[in-house]
Amino acid sequence: MSKPLKPQQVANKVLKQKPLFILDVRNESEFQDWKIEGNSVEIINKPYFDLLEGVDHILEELPKENVLVVCAKEGSSIMVADMLDEAGLEEVYYLEGGMKAWSEYLEPIKVGDLSDGGELYQFVRLGKGCLSYMVISQAEAMIIDANRMIQPYLDFAEDHGITIKHVADTHLHADHISGGRKIAEEVDATYWLPPKDAPEATFHFESLEDQKEIQVGNTNIQVEALYTPGHTIGSTSFVIDNQYLLSGDILFVKSIGRPDLAGKAEDWVGDLRNTLYDRYKDLSEELLVLPAHFGSMEEMQESGIVGKKLGELYRDNKGLQVENEQEFRRMVTENLPPQPNSHEEIRQVNMGKLNPDEDRQREMEIGPNRCAVSE
Repeated sequence: MSKPLKPQQVANKVLKQKPLFILDVRNESEFQDWKIEGNSVEIINKPYFDLLEGVDHILEELPKENVLVVCAKEGSSIMVADMLDEAGLEEVYYLEGGMKAWSEYLEPIKVGDLSDGGELYQFVRLGKGCLSYMVISQAEAMIIDANRMIQPYLDFAEDHGITIKHVADTHLHADHISGGRKIAEEVDATYWLPPKDAPEATFHFESLEDQKEIQVGNTNIQVEALYTPGHTIGSTSFVIDNQYLLSGDILFVKSIGRPDLAGKAEDWVGDLRNTLYDRYKDLSEELLVLPAHFGSMEEMQESGIVGKKLGELYRDNKGLQVENEQEFRRMVTENLPPQPNSHEEIRQVNMGKLNPDEDRQREMEIGPNRCAVSE
């Protein structure tokens, strides 16, 4: 019989670049839109409906052992995995919970130490390319750009004896549902949000204003808010401990943020340019840029961290090398990928205007993030 492999086990293989062969049995359009990726991952797509009468015709395309079968929710992959096992393959696995579970798994990775003993962690959502952060000092924490699945943050805090005091979003997200407000309510923390992004918010939040300093712990670790519009009108970056720049969806390792998810591309592209070519230019090139998303595994360091120094990005990131303003406008507006699934509904949820059930929230988020301008 085939055996289950948990999302955490798959993530471990991807992050540590261990060989992983995947047979994805979803339909071709779903596979092309979104799949498990990694430098050590080999993957093929054979739709489940083409395998109902047997798997003999695909055996030559598979290794003799260690095959992971993947489907949307688990059921189809179990059936195909069992068929492969009966056909004589050894060590056949299926992804427990399917791509639904893969989409929701968060892997915490330590980025580095802060002054006076603090730490910064990056929570990597491999299945959707989302990145969130936990700043820790003196057993207190601040979470930035939390995902909808709040339990991993709560469990991490409890396991490490940490009290969550602050939660913030760098902007009003359109690709995924924020867990920030829910975490704040759960642990009685302060929730921060850029007011320009949430004029219609139905809930209370503290205004994340330019140059606002948020103290975490009793040390000199400060989270300094920096108004950096462009992806949204309220987009706010964070400078943490004079070491790290949390750029939200303004700047990525290989691209730059898109300005159109609220239908304001022509209006906001100028703000985007000012942030990238002026405001960020005033910052130290030694700051490690830590974005809210990544588009491919190429953006990930060997440690699993997604990030790169600001000076290196000004040298290597093509989106930061278009000096002519009209060329920049053209590059941004002509290279916009399809908008994220259900992006307008997600914005409404993040403003508190919609409250869909858990299954609908999960459905709204399925698929890749599309927050960057195409390369």
